[in-house]
Amino acid sequence: MILGASKKTVFAILALLVLPALWGCASPPEKTTAPPAKTVRFPPPKAEEPETPYSKVNKTLPLSAVRSPEIYVYKSERKLLVVQDDTLVREYPVGLGGAPRGDKSYQGDGRTPEGKFSVCMRNHSSRFYKSLGLDYPTRRHAEEALFSGDISPEEYRVIVSALRRNELPPWSTSMGGAIFIHGGGSEGDWTEGCVAVNNTHMDELFRIVPVGTPVYVMP
Repeated sequence: MILGASKKTVFAILALLVLPALWGCASPPEKTTAPPAKTVRFPPPKAEEPETPYSKVNKTLPLSAVRSPEIYVYKSERKLLVVQDDTLVREYPVGLGGAPRGDKSYQGDGRTPEGKFSVCMRNHSSRFYKSLGLDYPTRRHAEEALFSGDISPEEYRVIVSALRRNELPPWSTSMGGAIFIHGGGSEGDWTEGCVAVNNTHMDELFRIVPVGTPVYVMP
């Protein structure tokens, strides 16, 4: 009986020592806190190219019937299209900047900017006959320049503020500006980043394109 009692006592002691750990009663391990994740910023996406802008063609439509045009410039094909109500009504050859491939990113790069723009001014007495000013730099261009550090947050704010008021954005930043559709001739890529057409075609554009007209410039 004494030996039996001793075994029970030993088992009882072992149970008191071992069971709490088995049942999860032991002290939990210290918690470790993971360092906060760093914020990764990505550049804004490029503007998507619209689908074919027309399904019909009527290049004999009188200019007086063109009242809500859209303009599409295809840089690789050196052509400007005027589209009215899903109908191609005019097509003109164009000249571009001296380095036409790629989107414009800084003053003096010789590139014609790409993306969606609006006509923001009309000039009857341009240095190159007549001209239609585009609202470059757009907000997308400004966001990319801000991300890359080419413009300051204050310059970005001024650009966006002007665009919200439908005014010309400043041309004094490193991104450049003064992008126009103007006359002077479409032979060769001779501009500093503008879109050039023949003077007779510029006369037609000036008759039908009001301020606010959308302009899409494709690669």
